[in-house]
Amino acid sequence: MNIEQQLLEIMNQRYQKSIEACTESELYYGLLELSKKLMSLAPVITGDKKVYYISSEFLIGKLLSNNLINLEIYDKLDEVLRAKGKSLAAISEIEPEPSLGNGGLGRLAACFLDSIATLGLPGEGIGLNYHFGLFKQVFENQLQTAEKNEWIEKDSWITKTDVTFDVAFGNKKVKSRLYDIDVIGYENGLNKLRLFDIESIDESIVKDGISFDKNKIEKNLTLFLYPDDSDEAGELLRIYQQYFMVSNAAQLILKEMKEKQYDLKKMYEHAVIQINDTHPTMIIPELIRILTEEKAFSMNEAIEIVSKTCAYTNHTILAEALEKWPLSYLEKVVPQLVPIIKELHERVAKKFHDPKVQIIDKHKRVHMAHIDIHYGFSVNGVAAIHTEILKESELKHFYDLYPEKFNNKTNGITFRRWLLSCNRELTAYLDEVIGDGYKKEATNLEKLLAYKEDKEVLGRISGIKYEKKKELAEFVKETQGIEVNPDSVFDIQIKRLHEYKRQQMNALYIIHKYLEIKSGLKPKTPVTYFFGAKAAPAYIIAQDIIHLILVLQEIVNNDPDVNPYMKVIMIENYNVSKAEKLIPACDISEQISLASKEASGTGNMKFMLNGAVTLGTSDGANVEIHELVGDDNIYIFGEKSEQIIKHYEKADYSSKKYYKNSAVIKAAVDFIVGEQALAVGNKVNLERLYHELLSKDWFMTLLDLEDYIQTKDRMIGDYENQEKWQKMMLINIAKAGFFSSDRTIEEYNRDIWKLTQ
Repeated sequence: MNIEQQLLEIMNQRYQKSIEACTESELYYGLLELSKKLMSLAPVITGDKKVYYISSEFLIGKLLSNNLINLEIYDKLDEVLRAKGKSLAAISEIEPEPSLGNGGLGRLAACFLDSIATLGLPGEGIGLNYHFGLFKQVFENQLQTAEKNEWIEKDSWITKTDVTFDVAFGNKKVKSRLYDIDVIGYENGLNKLRLFDIESIDESIVKDGISFDKNKIEKNLTLFLYPDDSDEAGELLRIYQQYFMVSNAAQLILKEMKEKQYDLKKMYEHAVIQINDTHPTMIIPELIRILTEEKAFSMNEAIEIVSKTCAYTNHTILAEALEKWPLSYLEKVVPQLVPIIKELHERVAKKFHDPKVQIIDKHKRVHMAHIDIHYGFSVNGVAAIHTEILKESELKHFYDLYPEKFNNKTNGITFRRWLLSCNRELTAYLDEVIGDGYKKEATNLEKLLAYKEDKEVLGRISGIKYEKKKELAEFVKETQGIEVNPDSVFDIQIKRLHEYKRQQMNALYIIHKYLEIKSGLKPKTPVTYFFGAKAAPAYIIAQDIIHLILVLQEIVNNDPDVNPYMKVIMIENYNVSKAEKLIPACDISEQISLASKEASGTGNMKFMLNGAVTLGTSDGANVEIHELVGDDNIYIFGEKSEQIIKHYEKADYSSKKYYKNSAVIKAAVDFIVGEQALAVGNKVNLERLYHELLSKDWFMTLLDLEDYIQTKDRMIGDYENQEKWQKMMLINIAKAGFFSSDRTIEEYNRDIWKLTQ
């Protein structure tokens, strides 16, 4: 039976209708059923050794188009539906986006699962089934407000299993339930994303916005990703969540070991546990506890086995992001782990006297990353410069002890989603020009370099970009009621809102341009500045930065002297689906984090793949993009990471000095608390941000601001030379192949996992 007949049969059974007569919503559920059926026929990937990728986030995005592409039936279905007057793209919009992650960490985990399956490697993701995810962002009065993000439906990609476990905390016990989402590889077999939930979850306890009783663990445990931890109850809830995740993971792994009759003494020959950031760290003491208390292993044996099984990925050099839990909190939530953690600490303390490498510090805080490094066999950074900074400064004390453990695995993205799925037009044209080999071997994109002087090819790629800009403009008009000029430069910064990513610097640039235009300096080229970001509810300054951007959106877009030349758009409730619209339409990719602070970034890779040109600091994977595309095809500004690290060491940076010495900086910063901004915005938010920039500015916004302004102005000027710009676009696409997550996963497997197929 061909695809059309299979779909027709499903629609008949479900709705007693022909394909033509079905609504888009009905067709979505029909295609969901068809995809799940076809995926169930795919071979399950097996092997003698499996990777368990444990992560608090899996930002998987909508799955329909991605799964249809990996099943290699998207084009055929698209053809069938178009013949019936239906649009597969429109049908895909019906799907609710799974709210299982927040930022780059979770999106990376999702790309990795895709590549693990595509490469035919046995591997599973293990995480939690958050009912409301992070939150749904809604703008009111130029402020971010948070609502619960309901996404779980009766008919979905999630399959309830009959696997349950008991998870014991200090004063309570809960029963878990395992839910699976199938992960199909491109032209390959099937793995799973395994998500744990609790049977006793109670969605009704969420009241105003996203507030709920944080103490009712049996009811709230899997409601939200990263619940507000600004008080003790919130911090304890995070520990409950993390232990719930790793207790289930440990029980699942040991259950599978038993079913396959593997010898637990050789667990590391059959399982490798990749700890994605510090959230799953407790898997180490938990496995040691189970092996010693329930499996009669000696402490020495258990530690050796677990240390040979667990590997750690570091995603940050921000000290505040390396988790440190008060020992007293762990005693409340997981008292059964405390003797193990103390034992691990004592072994380290006997061997090494440096206080910087201890697991429990003098303030009685447990350093989770230190457990991972001492008791795992691999520590990897996620971009070349990030790994070097870890080795030379942030984790130098550990590198001196364990140089053999440290390695780099530069992040990657799955081309199936970030090109084939979200930019069908560019995909089709690339197929026509260079063939479709790049879909499996991404470095084949380099074949495009043969056409860098070909005006027809350059013009077609530029024409596709323009169509994508028109589509985005239409989307913004429909969803936010703002008119956008597709002939303007689309300058886009989309990522989690954090001071180190420096959305505030971009906002100060916008103020600077606004003041220039008001003074009569009219630019040749109009620019539309797009932002997309959520700020953690407890992160006050991040909320203030969103407020400033929304205030600028109001001022700029409603000023008839200025709006022909510039517009500001803050995309509401930014998520993967919206990224899929923004990224193909982007001209200037904003990657402006303070050098040394962004571990890698993956948005920078998605943008270059779709023909955007990077404006960035020498930070994270920007460094490797720069090496690949060369000086002429990227715009780099700002002080280098070595200089920044020295500023922190010497504590010699003063934002006030830059403010006082530059009329440009002073005018932009003063605007935040000027009459115009205060007339539209909230005095408390704006004044707090103003004082933060002048009294602290921990991520050195003003240090790089003038260089940023000059570099961005030059970049926008260069856009006017379309022949030059089109060549830059082509070179960026051609050189993006290195950043395939298939390459990253091949490296993880070669150097760390060593899986058998």
